[in-house]
Amino acid sequence: MSTKNDDNNFGEAAGFAAGGAVLGGGAAATLGGIGVLAPAAGIAIGIGAAPVVAAGAVIGLAAYGIKKAFNW
Repeated sequence: MSTKNDDNNFGEAAGFAAGGAVLGGGAAATLGGIGVLAPAAGIAIGIGAAPVVAAGAVIGLAAYGIKKAFNW
């Protein structure tokens, strides 16, 4: 009896995460300095590239999860 689980493919998941991170980095580079402005409260917060790249990786992993959920 084989105990190997072929359902979880770490390499494919890492590829999706890396692809999402690359797209997030491209979005950060294209958009430049991303910021959030709340004029009523007098608050302006600058967002660097790192959170956008991390969000891209999370979105890539979400795409992998959707792919696995529908057995594509």
